[in-house]
Amino acid sequence: MKIYTRTGDAGSTSLVGGKRVSKASLRLDAYGTVDELNSFLGLLVTEALLDDDSVRTLQMVQNKLFNVGAYLATDNTDNPMAEPAGLGHKAIGELERQIDLMTDALPPLRAFILPGGCRAAAQANVCRAVCRRAERRVVALAQEARVDDIVIRFLNRLSDYLFTLGRHLNRLSLTPELEWSKED
Repeated sequence: MKIYTRTGDAGSTSLVGGKRVSKASLRLDAYGTVDELNSFLGLLVTEALLDDDSVRTLQMVQNKLFNVGAYLATDNTDNPMAEPAGLGHKAIGELERQIDLMTDALPPLRAFILPGGCRAAAQANVCRAVCRRAERRVVALAQEARVDDIVIRFLNRLSDYLFTLGRHLNRLSLTPELEWSKED
């Protein structure tokens, strides 16, 4: 089987189920951004500073994002009750559990934290920013097509997790957090 089909050369592509849509559609923008996030997470997983819990959580997230992408790539117009396979409250609960574990070991937030610090924390913040963009794209899609609320909740919680992971990675590397200052 060849990887190229030439069917998208004119700027359209097929959704799951065969319906053709423009590559500029909100649906493609949404699941394309989820795919981009998944790729950045794959890069983050390669960081040596990550502990086993973080790697396990990120790999779980990557699998869930693949499910989200498949769900978003399916036009559910004929099946408005369709739910994203493999994405449920358990995944959100696991992200919350990991956030709580990391937060317990971190100093309380006193100011806004600038993205950066050690390389791994900076990469976590890139993932957080792409995650927020993915969430915005999914919310925009949800204004014109049915999108299960759990997708938006998962992406929202994931951005919280990635912010906390960045702080956690700076703590592990003994890198001070850089607080935002209006004066500089």
